[in-house]
Amino acid sequence: MKMVLGKVALASLLALAGGCVTANVTKVEAPKGAATSKVVYHVNEGIDKAVPSLRNIRNHLDAEPKAKIVVVTHGPGIDFLLDGAKDKNGNPFDVTVDTLQARGVEFRVCSNTLVSRGIDPKKVIPQATIVPSGVAEIGRLQTTEGFVYLKP
Repeated sequence: MKMVLGKVALASLLALAGGCVTANVTKVEAPKGAATSKVVYHVNEGIDKAVPSLRNIRNHLDAEPKAKIVVVTHGPGIDFLLDGAKDKNGNPFDVTVDTLQARGVEFRVCSNTLVSRGIDPKKVIPQATIVPSGVAEIGRLQTTEGFVYLKP
């Protein structure tokens, strides 16, 4: 009897596991022409964090092409948006930023960070917009424009 119950339990677990693996993904459609969601990505860590953040954004757009995405940076998070910035493999960030911008992504850099770090605003790549305060911009996007906050 114990052996039969054990086999039934094992079969049940395998059936459940199989159901998880073969689950269907349902795609939700938005009204034509409308953004499916509005998301602000908060980047405040250095260049090493920029690579996976940009990958997350690309993946987000692959899954939801009409999403409205704004990347707000401050502190060390601005570094990938400075002229000549490269990842650890020597790949320039501006190429990835160009690609994402072509897909509608906006990039914003905190002026307070530029001032506190003594960085000339001319060093910010032209694809990015300088805003007075990164954290204030995140708050404004959430409260007045209905953006959802993501911290990769």
